[in-house]
Amino acid sequence: MKRDIVLDMCSGPLPGKLLKFAVPLMLSGILQLLFNAADIIVVGQFTGDAAMAAVGSTSSLNNLITNFFLGLSAGCSVVVARYYGMRAWSDVEEAVHTSILMGFISGVALIFVGFFLARPMLELMGTTPDVIDQSVLYMRIVFAGMPAMMVYDFGAGILRAIGDTRRPLAFLFCGGIINVGLNLFFVIVFDMGVAGVAIGTVMSQFVAASLTIACLMRSGTACRLALKRLRIVRKQLWRILRVGLPTGIQSVVFNISNVLIQSAVNSFDSSDIVAGNTASVNIEGFVYTGMQAFYQASLTFTSQNAGAHRTERILPILGWTLLYVTSIGVALGAAAALSGPWLLGIYTHSGDVVAYGLIRLRLICYTYFTCGLMDVVCGSIRGLGPSITPTLISLAGACGLRIAWIYTIFAANRTLFTLYVSYPVSWVVSFIANVICFALFYVRWKRRVQPLPAAGAAQ
Repeated sequence: MKRDIVLDMCSGPLPGKLLKFAVPLMLSGILQLLFNAADIIVVGQFTGDAAMAAVGSTSSLNNLITNFFLGLSAGCSVVVARYYGMRAWSDVEEAVHTSILMGFISGVALIFVGFFLARPMLELMGTTPDVIDQSVLYMRIVFAGMPAMMVYDFGAGILRAIGDTRRPLAFLFCGGIINVGLNLFFVIVFDMGVAGVAIGTVMSQFVAASLTIACLMRSGTACRLALKRLRIVRKQLWRILRVGLPTGIQSVVFNISNVLIQSAVNSFDSSDIVAGNTASVNIEGFVYTGMQAFYQASLTFTSQNAGAHRTERILPILGWTLLYVTSIGVALGAAAALSGPWLLGIYTHSGDVVAYGLIRLRLICYTYFTCGLMDVVCGSIRGLGPSITPTLISLAGACGLRIAWIYTIFAANRTLFTLYVSYPVSWVVSFIANVICFALFYVRWKRRVQPLPAAGAAQ
């Protein structure tokens, strides 16, 4: 059907198709960052610093919790892409319906997490008494919309598995515009403050989720969704969890290691250092988002071609995604580092804060492409099937090494540079380990696969 946007990943030239897949993903990530900032900007401009602090204080906790479940959506994308490449249409159908129901159930579970654990977790994080009530209110309202957020992410994962990255971008854009508009409406017109931006966020998520579900229900591919067929198929659940759980756990542990880095930054007992670090992290997010699009490309293209037993395309997929992620990482990283004083000046008028932020920004951004290299190889490994091994490598290299660095090298030489250099060191070590892991898995996988018949059209 003409309304479906399916990218043939298993034949034809790779360079253009990889870009066609990745560019909308990059734009989606950037839009997500911009729209997430809308809550903080609106309450900061129209309600006050306390409300802005209340919203901002929940971000790391929200990410820590939701990223685990978003890892499951990565598992759904890998499984659907693999079946699609195999042309196993009944398995595609089962995986699609299992994934959407999984997303909804995960979202419902998060409602209870947000309602009952918001206050104790925020207290554990040391949220100040003057903002904690507003923080709890914001977090509880936002988590009430988690079913919609999870359904969108799982649904978008299904669309991306067949090469459609444009419509998830369009749905996210619609939801984001509504989010900004409702934020302004509830805060300025009704003076609802923190509650207003939280409600606007939830309503925008329902819009994006509804558009995604409608798209899947009208699909002319094997990914067509029928609400009456929603069920958990145990075989598909296990396969999704086998990929998704390690990915989710990896995200959680990465967040924990970043919390430890933040604690080390806090140990300098300087608000200027903390502010500079915070501003730099925000800017780095845009560079990371650009590179992550090629991690998704390596994961999805490898999954489909592995399912189709197209052994001759696996190495070129890895080669092109490594080239692209290096180019994007170097270009965006250099741009962020070179324009660092101006970018940091958006966040603060303090010269000291800008100076401290530049220490981190320049070191991280000039070497950030190595993080992209690490992720792309990890995505290719997962696309071949294994998920636990690359997770263990990433946790040991990027997290374990970083934590050990804090308690040894940084403890012996307490400077910001010494602390921040742990990032590129851990990325390079993890990249090398992942390359070795990929080579071993690729050789073993190639020996056991047999060519499939010529590809046919989706039913």
